[in-house]
Parts: sequence; C-alpha cells; structure tokens
Amino acid sequence: MKIKVTRVYVDDQDKALRFYTEVLGFAKKTDFSQGPFRWLTVASPEEPDGTELHLALNDNPAAKAYQQAMFQQGQPAAMFYTGDVQGDYERIQAHGAAFTMPPTEVTGSTIAMLNDTCGNLIQVTQLTLW
Repeated sequence: MKIKVTRVYVDDQDKALRFYTEVLGFAKKTDFSQGPFRWLTVASPEEPDGTELHLALNDNPAAKAYQQAMFQQGQPAAMFYTGDVQGDYERIQAHGAAFTMPPTEVTGSTIAMLNDTCGNLIQVTQLTLW
C-alpha cells in the first residue's frame, strides 16, 4: 500500500491553485469538474507521479469547522519536506507569502510556518537528525 492522495481544505480553489503553483512551486496534476464538484490536485515537480495534494473546497460545514479550528490552534494542515528550509523560506517569501514562523530549530529539524491564504497553515520542514 502507498499514499497516493492527501487533502487540504481551501476556501477558494482558484486562489489555492495560484498559491500552491505560483508561490510554493507545485505543479497542477488533475483538474476536472462534474457539476459543482471540482477535483483539483497538485504534485511536487520533483516527484510528478508521487503523492498528490487534493485542494478540496471547504463547502462542507464539518470541513470548514475543522479547518478553522486547526488554524486557530496554530496546527499545520500539511507539512512539506525540503533539503533547504532557509532557501525555500527566502524563495517563498520573495513570492509574497506571509510566514507566521521563520526557520526555527526544533528537536531533529528546522521548521518554518506560513499562511497559504486559503485558510491553512503550512509547515516546511528540513530534517537534521537523519
């Protein structure tokens, strides 16, 4: 078994697509609609056939409540791994992203946290112990 798709809820799929592609640098993988439903995913250009991130509209009240609670608690909706957290921090910040935490050393890694403008906090992690 392997993980193929994971989800993050967003308040606007078009805005999310712009952020995740133009700011973070992911590539659009899948985008199709059936009636009001839109299936939209992005993937890492480093692993185009790897795990996809589904940018799911938070139009379900339970999804919206979950998303808002996680944001208010400062919990990331997703964690992305990098070999250069400082370089990615500078690159992403240059594209206009608002970081809520600059690169910070914690046990076993260096992390940074940013607001994806769609209702989520995203953590960027560089492992240092492995």
